[in-house]
Amino acid sequence: MNRDNSLIPSEAVRLAALGSLWQAAKRYADLATEVRHFTGRIVGPSLELLGPSLEVLRLEGLIDVEPGSGEGAAAVMAITEAGRQELHRLMTASLRGPQGEINKLFVALKMRFLDALTPEERRLQADLLAEICEQELARLEDLRAHHAGEPGHLLDWLDHDIAQTRSRLAWFHALRERL
Repeated sequence: MNRDNSLIPSEAVRLAALGSLWQAAKRYADLATEVRHFTGRIVGPSLELLGPSLEVLRLEGLIDVEPGSGEGAAAVMAITEAGRQELHRLMTASLRGPQGEINKLFVALKMRFLDALTPEERRLQADLLAEICEQELARLEDLRAHHAGEPGHLLDWLDHDIAQTRSRLAWFHALRERL
C-alpha cells in the first residue's frame, strides 16, 4: 500500500485471495482459478496485476494450509488472523485517481467483500466511493466545458461518460442509505 493509504494495482490479487478465503476455505487450485477468473473478467489480462503469488501470502502468514487437507494444488487454504487484519486494511484503504480499470476492479472487490467490514466501515466505504465519483464528475464536466463548441463527437462521448458517472454516484448514495 502507498503512503497515502491508497491501494496499488498489485494489491488487487491480494485482496481477491484474502476476501475469497474470508468467505470460505478453498483448495489451492480453486483459489488460484477464482482469483484469476474474477480479476480477468473485470480488467482482462493485465501486467499490473502480477501481484504476489498465493505462496507469498502463505510465507507472510496471511493464509495457511488446513491440517490434514493434503499438499500442493489439492491443499485446502484458509485465512489466518493476520490475513483477516490484512483484508481489513485493504478493504478500508482508499483508491487512487480517476475511475480506471484497476479502480473498477478494486470497487468490484470492495463490493464483493463489503460484509467483512463493520456497518459503520461499510457506510464509510460507500461515502469514499461516492466521493471518487464526485471527483470524476467534476473532472469530466471541466473537460466538457473546455471543449464546448468544438466539432466532432467528443462532447457526445463526454455526455455519455458524465451520465454513467452520475448514475454510479446515485447508486453509491443509495447503497449508503441501505447500509
